[in-house]
This record gives sequence, structure tokens and C-alpha cells, in this order.
Amino acid sequence: MAEATDQSISKKGGLITLLFISGTLSGVMLSGFGWLANLIVYLVQEFNVESINATQISNVVHGCINLIPILAAIIADSFLGNFSVVAISSFISSLGMILLTLTAKLSSLKPPPCETGSSLCQTPSKAQYAILYLSMAMASAGLGGSRYTLATMGANQLDKPKDKETFFNWFFFTVFTSCIISSTVIVYVEDSISWELGYGICFAANFVALAIFMAGYGFYRFDKPRGSPFTGLLRVVVAAVRKRKLLLSSRSEDYYHEHDGTNKVLPATPKQSFRFLNRAALKTDGDIHGDGSIARPWKLCSLQQVEDLKTLIRLFPIWSSGIFLATPIAIQSSITVIQALSMDRHLGSHFQIPAASIIVVVLISSSIFVAMFDRFLFPTWQKLTGRPLMPLRRIGLGHVINVASMAISAMVESKRLKTAHAHHLESQSGAIVPMAVWWLFPQLVVVGIGDALHFPGQAALYYQEFPVSLRSTATAMVSLVVGIAFYVSTALIDLIRNVTGWLPENINSGRLDNLYWILVVAGALNFTYFLVCAKLYNYQNMS
Repeated sequence: MAEATDQSISKKGGLITLLFISGTLSGVMLSGFGWLANLIVYLVQEFNVESINATQISNVVHGCINLIPILAAIIADSFLGNFSVVAISSFISSLGMILLTLTAKLSSLKPPPCETGSSLCQTPSKAQYAILYLSMAMASAGLGGSRYTLATMGANQLDKPKDKETFFNWFFFTVFTSCIISSTVIVYVEDSISWELGYGICFAANFVALAIFMAGYGFYRFDKPRGSPFTGLLRVVVAAVRKRKLLLSSRSEDYYHEHDGTNKVLPATPKQSFRFLNRAALKTDGDIHGDGSIARPWKLCSLQQVEDLKTLIRLFPIWSSGIFLATPIAIQSSITVIQALSMDRHLGSHFQIPAASIIVVVLISSSIFVAMFDRFLFPTWQKLTGRPLMPLRRIGLGHVINVASMAISAMVESKRLKTAHAHHLESQSGAIVPMAVWWLFPQLVVVGIGDALHFPGQAALYYQEFPVSLRSTATAMVSLVVGIAFYVSTALIDLIRNVTGWLPENINSGRLDNLYWILVVAGALNFTYFLVCAKLYNYQNMS
């Protein structure tokens, strides 16, 4: 559907701006994932944090990074615009990286090293924890505030919906490839040379990203903030409640049709779904000034505002199904690092793969398949069927593949445990199981394929279907799902630790495979829920 909007204050934009935005995104992700990918190892080795506790801290940090984009989106849509939010966020993350680098450099900011084999390691002081958490909070705020805001800003530089959907595919491709570099090169520097140098590289990447972003100032199409769109949505609810006793009309002239400056074509009368809300646009005496403007904004809303709220209500069930789609991925991303620490990671006789770098398999898989889907699978599908592979189908395929990945994870972990028991390693803390880390690769490749389908699919769905005034919030909804998923994963792991004995400090004596089987069952149930939601949903802005 052709789409135009007067929300920009400039006619600039176009493909040239994507060079600056892609460069900025690459630097932001190199910096952010450079410290985030190795956070568990840093906490365990440098701050003497127990492995499962380090996993929980990592999940909380990941959750924050994925919740912050919603706050950034609201600020961008309502007050500052995308450009200002990205610039401020990148500056804050630079300060956070400086502080995090200092925790690695200065011995006074971390506890003394734990002696090999000792169980009497000194824990960090409150002051050391405070500085560590402050540095992570600032770095997280910067990464969270800029990543998905860049997605919205990039899409806003383009005019055709098809170009925007293609942009989201390549947005995630840039994210994945940048994370691959940081998860290999930067993580290797941190593990093999020094944490100080690794974090210094992260700071440099962040600084360069900010410089590239500012260099594109003269080319961007800027968004004009319209004030909080959430206020208008709240007004719909209030007005509908206040007019709950009025009878609904079938006449177009009885409803307020002012459409808030957009060119979206609306029906002459409100749609019949969620009919209760239609009363908010029903005109009564005293609701309108002589010039046609609204006199009582908390008693009368435009028809567009009513339909916008209905759209969000229709999308909510689909969005909610994404929470448990992302929860197994969140658990797997952290638990896999712990598994890798207990497996043979040697590549030849002299090189050992950093445990945190094992996640790079997911990123490589996602990058390859995002490009493959965009260039080959989706065009082939359209040629064969005569219609594009719509976002809901892509998300559904992602659900299926994600469940398959968890099943593979359970089987691989069962084999790892059998190997550990066969060599009587279940009672030896820190023992390395004589099983190659390559066994973890299949599950990570499969989950990467799923990521290449459902993450771009969700971004495209929300961006096209959300109200125009909530475009920044739309792309951040994917991040919100992931953020909530990390907190759900933290709560789920805590629950299983308290109720069962499956997750001890020494995972060789635990039952991680049972955790993965739980995720398989829950994922299958969640997929069923998604199918029902998708069946009931009708696209509003896609054909």
C-alpha cells in the first residue's frame, strides 16, 4: 500500500542516509556486544561471581537493554525525535564504556583473583559492585536507547513499504554481522590479551559510531515529534467510558472524522470490532468548537484515534506470544556459555575457543539466512504463489524452528551428561568433560535460522501495522519482547533451582536436559496459542 506522511519536516533522506545509519549501527553493536557477549566470563573470572549467579546477572542486563528501547521510543515519538535520542544514547554509552574499562584496569575496582581450585574466593565489596553496576547501566542505556531507534530512523528515510521491509532484513543482517565480529575478535582480545584492551576497543567503536552518525546530519529526514501519542489513546478509553450510555449510530456524520494530519483512509463509520470504543468518536452537544476543533478532548476523540487503539488491541495477543518465543532463546544464550566452559574447546593444540564466542554460531547462522531468505527464498515464494511471504507466516515458521532447537539442545545435553558420568566427573567442580564443544553447534545453527525469520518478521509487522504516531514504539516492541523474555527466563531459572536439583553450581551433576525439555513443551503450547491469534488477525495496512 502506498504510504505518505507529512510527519517529516524535510524532504531529505533516501538511500544515502542508510550508509550513515548502517555505519552507526555497526559501531554501536560492535561496542555493545563486545562487552555484553563476554559478561558472564568477566563476572566469573574477574569478580569471582558464581556461574549461575553470573548467568542471572547477565539475564537482567540483557533484559534492561531490551526494555530501554521502549522508553527511548516514547521519548523519540513524543518529545525529542529519533536523531536526538540516538545521539544522546551513544554519548551515554561512551561514558559507560570508559567506566567499565576502568574496572578492568584498576585493581582497586575489583576483588583479588581467585586461586585455582580454591573455594574461598573473595567477593566484591559494595563499592566495587556499585561501580560495576553503574558502568553496565550506562553502557546498557546507551545500547538500548540507540539500537531500535536507528531502525525506525532508517525506515523513515524510505518511502515505499517494500523498501522498508527490505531495510528491516538488512538492519538485522547488520546487527548479526557486527555481533559476529565482536563475539570473535573482541572477545578473543578480552580472553587472550587483556580485558582492558578489549573494553578499550569497545569504547573506540562507540566513539566512531557517534562520529559517523553526526556526520550524516545534513542528509537525514527528521521526524517532527507530535507530543505523546499515548495520551490520545488514553483519551479514547476515557471518552468511551464517559459515553457508555449513548446508543451507537450507523450514520457517518454522527462521528468525528478529523484525522490528525495523516492521509490514512478510514471507513465512513467505525468498524464493528470493539464496538464499545466507537462511542469515543460519537459527537454530542458541546463536543466541538465552531471551527470544527475538539472542545472537550477527554470526551471526544477522532475516528482515527479510535481505530488506532483497536489496532493495538488486535496486535497484543500476537505480540504476547513473542514473549515465550524469546524466553527459550534467552535461556539458551546464557546456559550455552556455561555448558561450553565445561567442554573441550580446543581447536588444535594451542588455540582454545573463548566460551562466550560459542554464541557467534547463532549470529553467523542468522546473518547467512537473513541474506538467503531476502535474496532467494522470499522472491521464490512470491513467484511460486503469486503473493509475498507475509510477516505472520515468517513468525510462525520461527516458532516451529525454535522448538526444534530446544529439542536438539536437550538431546545434546543428555549426551554431555552421560559422558560426564561415564568419566566420573559429576563430583569434580570445574571438570572439563571430554566432549568437543562442536556438539553445541547444531542447536545454535537452528535457533539462528529461526531468528532470521521471526525477528525481522515481527519488526516489519509492527512497523507497518502500528499507528503512524507510534512508529518508533513499533520497532521497539521487538526489543520489549526480548527484554521481558530475559526477566521471565531469570524467574524461570530461579524457580527451577528452588524446586528441583537440576541446576547446581556444578552442572555436571545437574539435569540441564530436563530444563530444555520443559522449554520444548512450553514452546509447542505457545506456538498453538500463536496460531489461534494469527488466524483471528486481519492485516490493516498490508495487502
